[in-house]
Amino acid sequence: MNRENNSIDELLIKYLLGEADAREHLTVQKWRDAKHENEKYFEGFRLIWEQSKYAESKSTIDENAAWERMKLRLQDTPAQSKPTKKIALSINTFMRVAAVLVVLLGGFWFYTMQSNRMIIVQSELTTKIENLPDGSVVTLNKNSSISYPKQFKGNTREISLSGEAFFNITPNKEMPFIIAANGVSIKVVGTSFNVKTAIEKTEVIVETGIVEVSKKENSVRLNPKEKAIVLKESAPVKDESKDALYNYYRTNEFVCNNTPLWRLVEVLNDAYGSHISIGNASVKNLPLTATFKNENLNDILNIISETLDVSISRNGTEIILQ
Repeated sequence: MNRENNSIDELLIKYLLGEADAREHLTVQKWRDAKHENEKYFEGFRLIWEQSKYAESKSTIDENAAWERMKLRLQDTPAQSKPTKKIALSINTFMRVAAVLVVLLGGFWFYTMQSNRMIIVQSELTTKIENLPDGSVVTLNKNSSISYPKQFKGNTREISLSGEAFFNITPNKEMPFIIAANGVSIKVVGTSFNVKTAIEKTEVIVETGIVEVSKKENSVRLNPKEKAIVLKESAPVKDESKDALYNYYRTNEFVCNNTPLWRLVEVLNDAYGSHISIGNASVKNLPLTATFKNENLNDILNIISETLDVSISRNGTEIILQ
């Protein structure tokens, strides 16, 4: 077995034991989703795990006594008399060995799994609101996910995020809230803010309170109406947040207040999965003041066209404003 397989096996063991942290849970989930073969491997791995627990529950043999007898035999056998040969273990023998291990460590493992069990929430094609154990509320945009422990323990409240979500965090100065997202750490005590991750960029926008955004040894502190941009190979950069368009998936509104056209186009593409581009640089920064609530994309584009006097053309799925 190569190094990569050893690494994933070790991670799957932690996962099944309930010892994986939030980031490791997401790693396992992404690995399972990456290929059908990975999911089949996981199911086989889990089947062995479940069967070993079943064997332990059905056994009438004193496994502890058997284990002690086996150790004594090993100690009594002279090293030079042990033959060097390969031993082919049947599946039943393997299950018995697994059962011994479960008996020896079962009580501790069961407690660990129950107390540290991770919860994974995925929004898929619609937004989803999730209430966390500490009373904090997370609104997930579509195609996003978070993972967090059944109970927050220790000195921090740690979760992982993939995609985009708005956080309304219950204050607790003794237990800071920490989000792991795309290699970025976001630390707060009690505040509300939006986090959006992509392959090349992570963006954090603060509504209330103070948020610390860190990557490796670099960090910035954000106040309300400020944001941080973290590129894949760069330190966090602090800037002003100039609009509330990031809230569209929570409010079903696109609120523009002298908003440049390019910015609205960027958000519309995210919201509708569309492919809108600006074909004329002279209209890119045209300011728009309008509010679109529960309107379809075609209606929004028609209003943009009439208000800013821009034309709309289509080339397959691409929509061009100029």
